[in-house]
Amino acid sequence: MNDTPSRLPLNRSTILLLIVALAIIWFVPLGWRHLVPSDEGRYAEMAREMFASGDWITPRYNGYKYFEKPPLQTWMNALTFAWFGIGEWQARLYTALTGFAGVLLIGFTGARVFNAATGFFAALVLACAPYWNLMGHFDTLDMALSFWMELTLCALLLAQRPNLSTRAARLWMWVCWGAMALAVLSKGLIGLILPGAVLVLYTVIARDWALWKRLYLVSGLIVFFAIVSPWFVLVQQRNPEFFNFFFIVQQFQRYLTPAQNRPGPFYYFVPVMLVGFLPWLSVSVQSVRHALRAPNQPNGFAPVTLMLVWSLFIFLFFSASHSKLLSYTLPIAPPLALIIGLYLPLMTRKQWNRHLAGYALLAVVLMAGSFVLTRIGDSRNPNALYREFQVWVFAAAAVAFIATMIGLRLNRAKRTPETGASSPAVALGAAWLLLATIAGTGHDVFGTLSSGAPLAPAVRAAIAKLPPDTPFYSVGVLDHTMPFYVRHTMTMVQVTDELAFGISEEPQKWVPTIAEWEQRWKDERYALALLPADRYNELAAQGFPMQVVARDSRRVIVEKPQS
Repeated sequence: MNDTPSRLPLNRSTILLLIVALAIIWFVPLGWRHLVPSDEGRYAEMAREMFASGDWITPRYNGYKYFEKPPLQTWMNALTFAWFGIGEWQARLYTALTGFAGVLLIGFTGARVFNAATGFFAALVLACAPYWNLMGHFDTLDMALSFWMELTLCALLLAQRPNLSTRAARLWMWVCWGAMALAVLSKGLIGLILPGAVLVLYTVIARDWALWKRLYLVSGLIVFFAIVSPWFVLVQQRNPEFFNFFFIVQQFQRYLTPAQNRPGPFYYFVPVMLVGFLPWLSVSVQSVRHALRAPNQPNGFAPVTLMLVWSLFIFLFFSASHSKLLSYTLPIAPPLALIIGLYLPLMTRKQWNRHLAGYALLAVVLMAGSFVLTRIGDSRNPNALYREFQVWVFAAAAVAFIATMIGLRLNRAKRTPETGASSPAVALGAAWLLLATIAGTGHDVFGTLSSGAPLAPAVRAAIAKLPPDTPFYSVGVLDHTMPFYVRHTMTMVQVTDELAFGISEEPQKWVPTIAEWEQRWKDERYALALLPADRYNELAAQGFPMQVVARDSRRVIVEKPQS
């Protein structure tokens, strides 16, 4: 971009301090919240079971085979448990590392493909976009997938720079192919299908057919299959049923049919992106217009066109899917941050004044709106929890307001074309980063109850007193967090939930009916069970023999009384 300031807007020491500050805000709160169902509990427990069993090929969840996703994140979480112990921050560490690395990567790519100022602002946008920083603090698959897809895109951009040596271009393309392989090992074929489709669309739209000559297809495919093949071969050898379930059921039927019961309208992801990029939303249209004026590189490659195609295609791909979750469109966040990063250095003092004033007003609205929470509540989440959470939301909005006002004050200071936009941008970014961090931490008022973690010490103490082969039943419900917190798998009773495939392969590991469980319970000398509160009340009214180990408003852990 000829009109974009090219120098770093801040000196290197200041940028290093900002990175350190971001790292502190990013990593320190990882253990401040309990794991929440279902994703966090599921993936933490899968890693715990892998670590405990020593079986690194066949993933299991609650003791049952679980082939819905590939194992890269389970491997990394299990390694984290091996190195640092089993706990909440350990379960989130890999996700947080990939999110943080994604911020540094987009900054590096922006600096190398465009200029230093673009790299700085792109990293700032991504780090402080609620969509990216919040997803970087939950143990789900989509952040790591998004990082490996980001590396795929960034390595391709870096490999196509003009005047790059053949050796450097080849190495970056090998990184690109390797990143695609790791994306496949993170969540399946979309790690290959989405970048491949984007590449085809880009070459048609930009008419850049020469790009295909610079992809190093033969050696790249060797790199790809060398990384991705071993696990698929080994797991299929050990589990002949794997291929059909993983590729046909999970990779294709999941997308093409509503079988997963995760429906949503075509516009489902529109509010996700609007809220997810809220602090930069008011410059999004100008950023796209500015990006569309970008000239092609001397070799004919058009990086901005590729990023726009990437963002639009992936957004439409998941919008058309029958299965939708908030995090599915996360892979488009890095290129969008880079597109916004191209424009931010050009904003004038007057533009920043309007921008910051608007977000200061929004923070005030959030403070006032937080009091609505004091009127909400139901039997599952009592009003007292909402009242406690309201304090966190109010505090988060207040901190955001103060940081935004500091940005307004800094915007009045003397500035140069290179450094002028950095101070208000950093202040606004800090405002939203702190808002998301504080409010996200406060959400643990709900997470504590949903996790059941306070019950775990009593349950683990009871388990320690019983024989190792004592059965632990989960009656009529799959509790996604309790197995992790009590460090023990459970035998499913009556329901299969998402463990239907694993149960069908090992039916001896479950109890089909409540009546059969009741008979087993009476026949066993030792036994434990997790019951929903309403079922416990029914059984207690019937005089069913059980002794409470621990309970909360949602679940009751019981053991068979010893005569």
